[in-house]
Amino acid sequence: MSCYIYWDKILKISQTLSKFNDFESKSLPLDKFLPLLGEIEEIAHDKNIGFDDAKHILSDKKMGPALDVIREFYIDIAERLEVEKAQEILQSHDPWKTLESFYFFDHYQKLIQNEHGLIPFVPGEKIVFIGGGPLPLTLIMLHKFYGIHGISIEIIPEIAALSKEIIKKLRLDQYIDVVVGDETYLSHLEYDVVMVAALAEPKERVFKNIRKQIDQSIPVIYRTYMGMRAILYAPVTEDVLKGFKRENMVLPTGKVNNTSVLIKKEV
Repeated sequence: MSCYIYWDKILKISQTLSKFNDFESKSLPLDKFLPLLGEIEEIAHDKNIGFDDAKHILSDKKMGPALDVIREFYIDIAERLEVEKAQEILQSHDPWKTLESFYFFDHYQKLIQNEHGLIPFVPGEKIVFIGGGPLPLTLIMLHKFYGIHGISIEIIPEIAALSKEIIKKLRLDQYIDVVVGDETYLSHLEYDVVMVAALAEPKERVFKNIRKQIDQSIPVIYRTYMGMRAILYAPVTEDVLKGFKRENMVLPTGKVNNTSVLIKKEV
């Protein structure tokens, strides 16, 4: 099966990453790790590997430890890239140009276009994004392209403070707000759409609380990883989505990493 052409490569990448301890990985410049990220994404984006083939790697017990290492690396480097770019933006004389140089910028642009196909974003409507992180690029792009107003919910106060500075630096603070909290903060807000970040955790608690907070008319879009892209991060399982019904889904193409899924609360 075609997926097996990457078997040894995945193990080799995992072994290379395992040589770095936490201190080394966080102290070395990101440029040292980007080639490895590129290799991993090359595997994840291989359009010749179908979902069934991908399962042979992703469900194999022997590959479990290697996948754990790669997924942990992906989370860490994604967070570091966001923080580094956020700090760079704050020092920039042209913050928008600096933002556009973000490693995942093109990924996000296409991803949001995909999500616009799930539900048309309407100018002036309010979208809450759970798990906004230091660089709330989704809400920034949604405002730029579709004129939405947004609220980013971020659980870590320091990260939320950095995010708020970014919004102000880009002069979007009239349109996008950042609040400190988790998904239960929805009870304090008014909104038209809820979006859930791919890395928002723990999934079971997040979706359980969202279901408690929202009206059945509110569309929820969550991001997950499917097919070979699940090498990057574990997919959202059906178990955590109890009480929701799936309305629609859009699969990624090109360099987009996430599958976007539209769900609504069941009556």
